Amino acid sequence: MAYSFAEFKKELDEVKSWFSGELVAIHAGQATPAFLDQVKVEVYGVRTPLEQIATISVEGAKALRVTPWDTANIKKIEKAITDADLGVTVGADERGVRVAFPDLTGERREQLKKMVKEKLETARVRLRQARDEVWSDIQKKQREGEMSEDEKYRAKEEMEKMVREAGDALQEIAARKEKEISF
Repeated sequence: MAYSFAEFKKELDEVKSWFSGELVAIHAGQATPAFLDQVKVEVYGVRTPLEQIATISVEGAKALRVTPWDTANIKKIEKAITDADLGVTVGADERGVRVAFPDLTGERREQLKKMVKEKLETARVRLRQARDEVWSDIQKKQREGEMSEDEKYRAKEEMEKMVREAGDALQEIAARKEKEISF
């Protein structure tokens, strides 16, 4: 019986999308609304994603404008962005919140590259955990007689190939982000 890798592939895709999402939050020069995707604001007693309570638009190359649909939430939005500790300057006015991105210094660029490497390592750990779970499952199925020894090793080879490809994809994503930070 051939082993079904459907759940494993799904997990690998989740790791890649998580990693990509984490890298979006690392500012590398251009202001982009996706930078604030991780910010959650406490409104009406619920932690709500910022994009669900406000419009986020680009206001020049180094600034974003957050315009809440309910102006009573301006201070809450300002506090949430400040508390997220994203390395940006936040200022509120009567229309909304302005998020200004500082120029990247050489030191800050190195810090950002280090953050990318840390996120990459976290993603790799998640890949290894998923791989270990699948390998345990394969071994269990072989012990219980659901697959032969040959099928077990074929499944292992296929699993290792998928992990290598996912790891290479993560490395490529990280390299693109580091290049973006460098310029």
